[in-house]
Amino acid sequence: MIRHDALDRLPVRHAVPELLTALEERGTAVLHAPPGTGKTTLVPLALAGLIGDGPRRRVLVAEPRRMAVRAAARRMAWLLGQDVGEAVGFSVRGERRTGPATRVEVVTTGVLLQRLQRDPELADVDVVLLDECHERHLDADTAMAFLVDVRATLRPELKLIAASATTDAEAWAELLTVLDGTGPAPVVRSKGEGHGYAVRFAAPPAGVRPSHGTWVDPALLRHVAATVRLACGRHQGDVLCFLPGTGEIARTAGMLADLDADVFQLHGRAPAAVQDAVLRGAEPGGRRRVILATSVAESSLTVPGVRIVVDSGLAREPRTDHARGLGSLATVPVSLAAATQRSGRSGREAAGVVYRCWAEADDGRRSRFPSPEIEVADLASFALRTACWGDPTAEGLALLDTPPAGAMAAARSVLTAIGAVDGEGRATERGVRMSRLGVHPRLARALIDGAPEVGARRAAEVVALLSEEPPREYGDDLAAAWRAARRGADGYGARWKAEARRLERSAAEAGPASARAGDGGAPGGGGEDAVAGLVTAYAFPERVARARESGGFLMVSGTGAELADGSGLGSAPWLAVAVADRTARSATARVRLAAVVDEDVARAAAGHLLASGEEVHWEDGEVVARSVSRLGAVELTARPLRDGADPGRVRAALLDGLLREGLGLLRWSRESQELRLRLAFLRRVVGEPWPEMAEGALLDRADEWLEPELSRARRRADLGRIDAGQALGRLLPWATGEAGRLDELAPERIEVPSGSRIRVDYGGEQPVLAVKLQEMFGLAETPRVAGGTPVVVHLLSPAGRPAAVTADLASFWRDGYRAVRAELRGRYPRHPWPEDPAGAEPTRHTSARLRRER
Repeated sequence: MIRHDALDRLPVRHAVPELLTALEERGTAVLHAPPGTGKTTLVPLALAGLIGDGPRRRVLVAEPRRMAVRAAARRMAWLLGQDVGEAVGFSVRGERRTGPATRVEVVTTGVLLQRLQRDPELADVDVVLLDECHERHLDADTAMAFLVDVRATLRPELKLIAASATTDAEAWAELLTVLDGTGPAPVVRSKGEGHGYAVRFAAPPAGVRPSHGTWVDPALLRHVAATVRLACGRHQGDVLCFLPGTGEIARTAGMLADLDADVFQLHGRAPAAVQDAVLRGAEPGGRRRVILATSVAESSLTVPGVRIVVDSGLAREPRTDHARGLGSLATVPVSLAAATQRSGRSGREAAGVVYRCWAEADDGRRSRFPSPEIEVADLASFALRTACWGDPTAEGLALLDTPPAGAMAAARSVLTAIGAVDGEGRATERGVRMSRLGVHPRLARALIDGAPEVGARRAAEVVALLSEEPPREYGDDLAAAWRAARRGADGYGARWKAEARRLERSAAEAGPASARAGDGGAPGGGGEDAVAGLVTAYAFPERVARARESGGFLMVSGTGAELADGSGLGSAPWLAVAVADRTARSATARVRLAAVVDEDVARAAAGHLLASGEEVHWEDGEVVARSVSRLGAVELTARPLRDGADPGRVRAALLDGLLREGLGLLRWSRESQELRLRLAFLRRVVGEPWPEMAEGALLDRADEWLEPELSRARRRADLGRIDAGQALGRLLPWATGEAGRLDELAPERIEVPSGSRIRVDYGGEQPVLAVKLQEMFGLAETPRVAGGTPVVVHLLSPAGRPAAVTADLASFWRDGYRAVRAELRGRYPRHPWPEDPAGAEPTRHTSARLRRER
């Protein structure tokens, strides 16, 4: 019996007539409905003609998560007074509950993509409703792009709806008809008639540090737990608390262990029994419930009994290091759209209250919508799907955001290496089979290539482990986790077994494996440890890693890797790393899951990275020349090259050494250093044709001034024999004749009135002449060098100590000498101190010696 009373309470019912009209007239629409209005449950029933007077249709509803799929199907079946599998069914990976009478089928977006690639026309479907578009998951964006293409080219009668509570409706409206030429799709808006909710801000205490990577300050979690306690003390009803991940959920649950309530931990890996208990609601008269959840409870779910939402303000988003092939999760502030979705969970059944664990002023600094996954995710699966769709570049697809060129190039590189696409990016027959397995292309390669080596069942079981990371309590040894999953009676074990069976069937349906793309033969058979290692290495060849003598491991991609303290894998000579992450602040990756392999397996899996040849480079202050065999960045064998190293490569290594350690590797006499300073002065004052003397400029012109000595050099010691001053002479402007004026423009020494030839120091901004004061008697004008630049005269006492500094001798004799004379005359009475220095006789000697010489 249809539950009309429940349906009549759903506010979206008022928007259904307008939506049906839009679909009839235009074939597409955007449905914008606040959380809790019934868009996920009432609208599909109306579209299918299961309620109301509309025509009977076959409706496909796509949700972003498996939990949402099951919950939506269960709720719609309940509204119809039926069981799931009758008029309303669902399909998720590895499980399908539908029947001959099914008119509404709820699926994940991943399942929808698989169907589109097998049957682009969706011949048995009349309407597709893509729910929760605002979340911007890559699968959802891709599915909508394919659906728009299908409607434009194959089935113009297929009706499409983009639905969300907080999405940018106008952008989706443009997208839905971008290929039709009929203008934007209609936007149908439903007003919320829910019970509403009050928002209260609960700013954390001062000193809480920002999150980075997957790290969240424990002080913030303590604040969230305290806010839950505060809310429980002030309000009635169950509490739904949003946290970024399972680790934070577990730690917060520990802080609430003494709370007088049943505490549930709700996330995508939670056992089905826990999920069902949460979505079923509390028994009448039962204890209050506190549900700690990730974003799985953010949308498409009604959690009965919830009146209070506590929002930590954090979410997890994927990040991909395309250069290293490593994925990770980043903890980020939740977007305003997601915060609205979370808040809406509180007012579905009665007036609610929301506690946001951030300052009200921070609202304005949050992004409006979540980051589109296409901008930050690994695009290998996306690139294979678009290649199989016939558009390898995705340029012809209706996407809200263009995939980043670098991420697409990295994805195509991976697909080419595993034989999924050809040199033009088009899908190969092997790639088509991979796309139909419903797993990441890397895992599809591991299944296809691993099955002939170890058997389809064992390969499927390992790939199932890799497709959904086992719980952390299983440990970091993949083979041990495999055995634990086989024994386990937990939710993960059940899902793993179902997925392994599905993959084994899919591998058989995909047909025999083709030749491996560029791989040599791999060792077959072996125990579970060997099987786990082989399949993992096939999936992630760039993550095969060898132990370092200094500790840790080095992946063939060039990234260092560290195991957790106490790991049982620490003694392994080689690992195939299944799961690793590397934060922006870390130089190495932390291994989360790996399997032991040997060098033969490493060579077989990563054979496309195997290379041999000469290596000549600068290392630890010397030229190192070796014949080396490498697997990517991992050195397998090496032997020294005595005299057979290529001279050009030796020369390049010596230049690298000069770049790293500087021109000090050459022999710099005092005269050489002074010549460089003189030339630098001329370049600064005169300019061309005098050469630049900076290290970078000199190294750029190494061919001109370090040859032929550089090409004859073989080691560091040979550099030390090169006379830098003699070599610099090659850079002088001989062709113009200016080189001959070097001593005129920047003299090495200047003759002073006493007859002494005093060295000029060109190391400062102006040349400096340091000379005893008496030797300058009789000189009225300051000496000048290139460009009329006056030298700075450092006038010294008879003992060689500074007495005065001047760049204007005439002014000094007139104004400054008297004071200096008064001071020095008493200190050095044996030396002449005439009253008129400009007319006095210069001398290097005392007054007595001057009298004797006369």
